Amino acid sequence: MASPASLFKITPSTNPLPAAEREQKLKAIQFGRVFTDHMAVVSYRDGKWQDAEVKPYGPLSLDPSASVLHYGQAIFEGFKAYRQPDGSVSLFRPEANWERFNRSAHRLAMPAIPQDVFIGAAEALVALDQAWVPSGSGESLYLRPFMIATDPFLGVRPSDEYLFLIIASPAGEYFPQGLKPVSVWASKEYVRAAPGGTGEAKCAGNYAASLLAQAEAKDHGCDQVIWLDAIQRELIEEMGGMNLFFVYRDGGEPVIVTPALTGTLLPGITRLTLLSLAADLGYKGEERRLPLSDVLRDIQSGAISEVFACGTAAVITPVGLIKGRGFEQVVNNNENGPVAMALRDALLGIQRGTAPDTHGWLHQVPLA
Repeated sequence: MASPASLFKITPSTNPLPAAEREQKLKAIQFGRVFTDHMAVVSYRDGKWQDAEVKPYGPLSLDPSASVLHYGQAIFEGFKAYRQPDGSVSLFRPEANWERFNRSAHRLAMPAIPQDVFIGAAEALVALDQAWVPSGSGESLYLRPFMIATDPFLGVRPSDEYLFLIIASPAGEYFPQGLKPVSVWASKEYVRAAPGGTGEAKCAGNYAASLLAQAEAKDHGCDQVIWLDAIQRELIEEMGGMNLFFVYRDGGEPVIVTPALTGTLLPGITRLTLLSLAADLGYKGEERRLPLSDVLRDIQSGAISEVFACGTAAVITPVGLIKGRGFEQVVNNNENGPVAMALRDALLGIQRGTAPDTHGWLHQVPLA
């Protein structure tokens, strides 16, 4: 069966970064500032996706009246390509990202993209820029698929034209100085999403709206913000752009509990993965609503032994301190916990190909 990448016209750059310069950049990786030589681009017009191409990375040309600039029809995803021990390259769970991408598209009245186009774009880009996939410990190639509305029209309606793109940026060890717990601020001033809104969509506007609350957290000496629900300002939802987990004990056995998906928080791929891995490690996994007051009480009593966040970029980030107006609660003596570390090691082992992929999460990229 032909690879989805065969759908794409390949136009190699006539001026790729010289190998010596590329290797120099890979020795001092700056996530999100250094990009590979190419990008995948697909256009949507006349009711269909067309002109699929991998071409040299470069600026886009947009009409000043393009819908995305005025009405914010913009969504994105993020997943990684990992160098395997045998030199091959595998994507981690791209099918799950494709499914979530289309759910985001539906919420913003944007067209769905076929799986073979989404996966094919990633395969074709990684195959062409395979020299950019680093092989060091904790390193990967981060892929950023996104879709924007390009219709040159100021009327308030869904765009008739869109661009889908994937760009790629080498990613190094997220914690180069070693993994350490973060401090978080429980914001009651700002909310991320309300029922019926765009909370479960990975759309650009959600992240723009989060920046002021993140600045508030910094003002209180914290690394990140914890989002609470929009109505009661009590139910825990997310940490910044990451999902949260709380480690309880049931007869001495760990139970990892994460806030239930209510439509106001992002259904993270790493979150979904950890719920499966928990069972593999003999832990129970639960999804339920978690009031902040209950969590603070349970940390103080010892019923909660660890708190950690998870996401594509950092994988797992322990939480060592939760602050808010009138309270400050240390978690696990502000140290990394054994359950978080066990889950992190298990996930990284699968992604890097050093542990069996019993769930079939790795998607090997056909390399020329």
